Amino acid sequence: VQLQASGGGLVQAGGSLRLSCAASGHTFSTYGMGWFRQAPGKEREFVAAISRSGGATYYADSVKGRFTISRDNAKTTLYLQMNSLKPEDTAVYYCAVSRLNLADTRDRYDYWGQGTQVTVSS
Repeated sequence: VQLQASGGGLVQAGGSLRLSCAASGHTFSTYGMGWFRQAPGKEREFVAAISRSGGATYYADSVKGRFTISRDNAKTTLYLQMNSLKPEDTAVYYCAVSRLNLADTRDRYDYWGQGTQVTVSS
């Protein structure tokens, strides 16, 4: 399984970014997927998860109402639309694949992408 995250960058507070995660090497639509992030000096934390079909989603409280996770099974790509960004959203963002639906802990994910840096300036 290969996961390639992209779309990170530098943005001002209040701005938006859209992350993408291109997947290959597995049957994309049979796996749940999620986004995690890791800020300097902190543990990797859950951000959002999406079910195999894309019909159900789950968010960390810190991003609820600002971030939207989605997937395109035909394109085998996962997305994270991030709006109203805050400096505390600054982190490396990772996409991951799980055999479970809507998993929200690291140990429930089987494969990880390399991460993409998001920096939000105040």
